Amino acid sequence: MDAFSDLRTQEYVINSHKIKENIDKICRIETDTIFADGHTRSHYVNNGSLLWINRYGVGSCADSLLTVLKTVEDSIGFTSRSFDAELIENDIQRIRNLDFDKDGNTINDVMARLEFRLTKAYLRYVTGQSFGFTNPYYMFNKLDAISDDSTKRVLGYRRLFDIEIRRPDDKFFIHALSQITNDSISGFLRSVKPANPLYLRLQKELAASENDNDTKSRMRILCNMERCRWRQNGVRDTTGKHIIVNIPAYHLYAYGSGNVIDMRIGCGAFKTKTPLLTSAIGWMEVNPVWNIPMSIIRNEVAPHAGDASYFERNNYYIIERKTGNRIDIENLTAGNLRSGHYAVIQEGGAGNSLGRIIFRFPNNFSVFLHDTSSRGVFGRENRSVSHGCVRVQRPFDLAVFLLDNPDEWLLDRLRISMDIAPETNKGRRYIQNEDNNRRLIRSLTVKPNVPISITYYTIFEEPDGSLRSYPDVYGYDNIMSMHIKPFMRQD
Repeated sequence: MDAFSDLRTQEYVINSHKIKENIDKICRIETDTIFADGHTRSHYVNNGSLLWINRYGVGSCADSLLTVLKTVEDSIGFTSRSFDAELIENDIQRIRNLDFDKDGNTINDVMARLEFRLTKAYLRYVTGQSFGFTNPYYMFNKLDAISDDSTKRVLGYRRLFDIEIRRPDDKFFIHALSQITNDSISGFLRSVKPANPLYLRLQKELAASENDNDTKSRMRILCNMERCRWRQNGVRDTTGKHIIVNIPAYHLYAYGSGNVIDMRIGCGAFKTKTPLLTSAIGWMEVNPVWNIPMSIIRNEVAPHAGDASYFERNNYYIIERKTGNRIDIENLTAGNLRSGHYAVIQEGGAGNSLGRIIFRFPNNFSVFLHDTSSRGVFGRENRSVSHGCVRVQRPFDLAVFLLDNPDEWLLDRLRISMDIAPETNKGRRYIQNEDNNRRLIRSLTVKPNVPISITYYTIFEEPDGSLRSYPDVYGYDNIMSMHIKPFMRQD
């Protein structure tokens, strides 16, 4: 296109000062609250340069962006209206056809709104594809209120999402905007597509569901595509092993050496949800004692104060936290137990709620993987049963997976310690010697530590490679759908 400056008609004169004035007006009336939109406004309010338009009109970078925006319904399931694609295309055509008027469509009006809309759409798209169109910290960490038992006043909220994910920062936005001025936008638009293999499979599922009237199924796909966009800063895998616990599947998957160990799990009930987190398993304790959390003491144990048979039946004992001395239950009231001055502990061994072994990893919730004395839970369909910890169906197999090339004698000692029959002659002879209790395994270090992720996918890839859908047991898809729907076509 010939330079507009060569056109002497006043109608076609570009005035950069007026364009910036018009952009300032747009910034003042903008009401969008999407995080990326704030950086669009910030760029122009802080006298940022014009990125898309020049004295020749609008450059090819705008065409590259528009091509992507017009395909978002097929590629990511969002309507192109969420990115003003039609309005952008109309204004590009106005400029190229010299179609201006004085009814809000002067050349400087059109240039201003096109410049702003292009930047807004661009940052929305690249930020969303790079980091997610939603913020899980915001969505999930103000769901479950913590209330005062007596006044019911909200004291705070349970943190349900504690996975460290990357979020867009100033460095990202500076880099993204530089791709426009460096004419590198096409490559950058391709690079922000999530590389997660599950995302690529879900894209195909989305395409296959295009003519499907099952809107719930389509929304499930979109929610799980969004989860794939959240870039985790998980523990680095240096072992070739990692563990994924998927809450909706009620399954644990241990990946290593090309194999997958798959087992059922029990997780937190709806009111005591298992938090989503990443960590690394560092050690195991065999026949652990259970230091009962204060929330359980207050609600479940304290009402039995004075009932010695209850404490004996459950192998509970009480110690004073200050001195460490054991206290006779008959000397304590429910109020004493709720005061926080006393700890209630369950003896290790048979009947312990943690079972025969616990797998520990650093986290902010005292949540761990462990065996259980209530094995019947694994035969249930709904296995949201715990106070937050994860019960595993095959604890011995998980222990073997975590150990680094254990010899048969170590494994037999572990079996014996867990009250499992030994499999070697040495082990069989060992248990016949009644003096060997002192040599039972109490703990094992996991070296190197094995990464673990407790996640929430309602569509997940099974060990056989198939995709499977699961119930939204905590209602997280419902929460996400409320945040995703504004991006979708409203029929």
